[in-house]
Amino acid sequence: MASPNSSAAGNFIREIVEQDLATGKHSRIVTRFPPEPNGYLHIGHAKSICLNFGLAAAHRGVTHLRFDDTNPSTESVEYVESIQADVRWLGFDWGDRLFYASGYFERLYEYARQLITTGKAYVDSLSAEEIRKHRGTLTEPGRDSPHRTRSVEENLDLFAHMKAGEFPDGAHVLRAKIDMAAPNINLRDPTLYRIRHAAHHRTGETWRIYPTYDYAHPISDAIEGITHSICTLEFEDHRPLYDWFLDNLDVPCHPRQIEFARLNLTHTVMSKRRLLELVGKGHVHGWDDPRLPTLKGLRRRGYTPEAIRAFCEHIGVQKRDGTIEMALLEHFIREDLNRRALRVMAVLRPLKVVIENYPEGQAEDLSAVNNPEDPEAGTRTVPFSRVLYIEQDDFREVPPPKFFRLTPGKEVRLRYAYIIKCTGVVKDERTGEVVEVRCSYDPETKSGGPQAGRKVKGTLHWVSAAHALDAEVRLYDHLFVKADPDDVPEGQDYTVNVNPNSLERLTGCKVEPSLAGAASGNRYQFERQGYFCVDADSAGGTLAFNRTVALRDSWAKVEKAQQE
Repeated sequence: MASPNSSAAGNFIREIVEQDLATGKHSRIVTRFPPEPNGYLHIGHAKSICLNFGLAAAHRGVTHLRFDDTNPSTESVEYVESIQADVRWLGFDWGDRLFYASGYFERLYEYARQLITTGKAYVDSLSAEEIRKHRGTLTEPGRDSPHRTRSVEENLDLFAHMKAGEFPDGAHVLRAKIDMAAPNINLRDPTLYRIRHAAHHRTGETWRIYPTYDYAHPISDAIEGITHSICTLEFEDHRPLYDWFLDNLDVPCHPRQIEFARLNLTHTVMSKRRLLELVGKGHVHGWDDPRLPTLKGLRRRGYTPEAIRAFCEHIGVQKRDGTIEMALLEHFIREDLNRRALRVMAVLRPLKVVIENYPEGQAEDLSAVNNPEDPEAGTRTVPFSRVLYIEQDDFREVPPPKFFRLTPGKEVRLRYAYIIKCTGVVKDERTGEVVEVRCSYDPETKSGGPQAGRKVKGTLHWVSAAHALDAEVRLYDHLFVKADPDDVPEGQDYTVNVNPNSLERLTGCKVEPSLAGAASGNRYQFERQGYFCVDADSAGGTLAFNRTVALRDSWAKVEKAQQE
């Protein structure tokens, strides 16, 4: 497996595009991203967005954003608007090339009439169940519908009455007349139009018949002059049908359909149906839940568009389906945030420390580096005082072996501050739990002091108690406990693998005062903790942070093990 720092994986579609330009087949590349407005985009869509927009931009071309809005019962303006926002957030712009399949409804209807007139389409009055039974199987040919021999005149008349809304849903469909014995089942007289008495989010009550995706998509591509119609692998068996429509209609051009492997990630799901189930059944808290692979969820978690684009470029474009380790995606966000995120100190599980020889009522400002990876980020001041908070895990009254943090009689350095030594503890009388640590400090070990360079084995982050801000921190883990959510006992479904500990809420956290007024979406590295993002629901004077990713790079460990 290639290192995440190596050059990007192959892209066979890029090679096709470059060959088409070199041979003069095309002088300009036109691609499209054609989402259905029936849900929110996820990172699998991000791969397609980056591929379509990236290919066109790299070869002096353009990309259209076209909504495949042919199913009014599942679509809404909300999804249309969210999809546009997500594409823009990823860093892409379609300019004035925003289109809708519904904008072609009249032309699609006329093309259907053309197929009827040439004897290549007919109105079928079988029920959906009867059509399914007539279709045959992979090993048995289908059977002709008894309505397949209707005359052109009768078909045109019935189709016109369908359009006028004179029949109930399911009474008739329009089917292509191809070959009921075709080995490819998609060519066994597929449905082109179905009756749906449903209001459309753009056309309202105008239409009572709606085209299928297989029919509308190739014609929409041809109308727009698309050169390369890039789809995921599940449409490979539909390509002969795509070509059949374009070969049998008087369309402006014949785009080339190319299929690539969709993005699959471990420990999550990409199916819209499953994402809808997870939201609807309360396994997560909405479409923007940071545990979901939706772009809304990833954005709320603190992912950057730059990291997602770099990830998509790295994994490349393949012809076979596979699954990418979540650790690789996490590696790219970690790498990006390491360069851009400001460092701050935050204590998630506070333990009080009292420095007994530090003057009461005194406070001093110490200088802290904002980002060692970015010299231009400068420094900030952090207040230091007699009473501090450190992490509970950074103190052990009886330390395990190789524990180099604070213990009785031992010294540690406080980040950007002094060396302190534990001189005693205060315990809860009822539980025996340590609730306060007593320490002394060496004033000469401050940065710039006579003993600033004195070495100790442990360095701890801290927050001044008198200056700390209250915060709530959400720690996220994988949504599914297994890398493959479908790895379940017989008779059970993927939801049994939902991780009951995928979200841990920590209240009473303390963060340094430089975070006062931190805006929603701001990203930080909590020193020694990980990368965190300010959540939009911060309220009541308490900041809320979502952990984007931990500091530990498990992907780097995998790479190191492979190289040894």
